[in-house]
Parts: sequence; C-alpha cells; structure tokens
Amino acid sequence: MARKSVSLSVGRGEKLSTKAGAGLTAKGRAKYNAATGSKLKPPAPNPKTDADKGRKASFCARMGSVAAKAKDGERAKASLRSWKCP
Repeated sequence: MARKSVSLSVGRGEKLSTKAGAGLTAKGRAKYNAATGSKLKPPAPNPKTDADKGRKASFCARMGSVAAKAKDGERAKASLRSWKCP
C-alpha cells in the first residue's frame, strides 16, 4: 500500500521553521491526520507518562540516525533540539 502524500508548508503555518524547532504545528497535524487517517500526537519534550517517555526515546533514536546520515539534516537536527534529545 502506497503512502498518501500530504503537502505541508511553513508559509501556511503547518510546519515550524528550522529556527522554531522544525516540527508540525497543531494545524499541520490536523491536516495530515485528516488526509491519511493517522493519529499523530504533539511532541513530548518533557514526558509526564511512561508512554510519553517511550515515545521520546523512540523518536530520539530514530531521528538521531536520520540526522547523522542526512547530507543536510537541518530539520532533523532542529527537531532533536526541540524534543530535548540527549
């Protein structure tokens, strides 16, 4: 099954700029969820539950490898800073 492509833009307020943390805004998550049937959650830089602690650890591990391997991983590096990854 092919993934549905969703066009998200910083200019329309659906993504944050790299200076602002490079993640999706609430508007961007709502648009993506509506288009794909996903259930994206907001970031958890300061997790309060065990589930959020697991999400943060998983995100940091996944995105850390993306940032390390990407030629120009500025968005990945910015999202790692936004999530306060070690």
